Amino acid sequence: MNLFPILFILFFLVPLVEIYILIQVGSIIGAPLTIFSVVFTAVLGAYLIRRQGFKTFARFQGKVRNNEIPAQEIVDGFCLLIAGAFLMTPGFFTDAMGFTLLIPPIRRIIYDRISKSARVHIMKAGSGPYPETGQSNKQPIEAEFKKIDDE
Repeated sequence: MNLFPILFILFFLVPLVEIYILIQVGSIIGAPLTIFSVVFTAVLGAYLIRRQGFKTFARFQGKVRNNEIPAQEIVDGFCLLIAGAFLMTPGFFTDAMGFTLLIPPIRRIIYDRISKSARVHIMKAGSGPYPETGQSNKQPIEAEFKKIDDE
């Protein structure tokens, strides 16, 4: 995969788009209101990301406790991380991208696309046969033991 086009867009085109939009908005509503808007969206974004992040982490912990794979929660957490970076970057274009990633159905679409393209084979804890015995680990294992006292 060639990263040059992606890096070119991130480090050259996005700042140019941001500067252009900031100049256009500033010429319409004025510099003080433009600065206030940029700071307000950053603060609002931080609040929303913190709130959604705690909910996502709670869902993650619940799935781990139930021996389920928290794949959706991992993707949600990654999307929230990216959204946070976008929302902390000054500008309206990156704010729009960040707020878009805060919408749960959008994150679900991203998860669906990733899960369709990913080839991951995971065996859940508590399932599957042991190669050496052919037994499922949900069956009891018979064993002998000897208690050794500490002296």
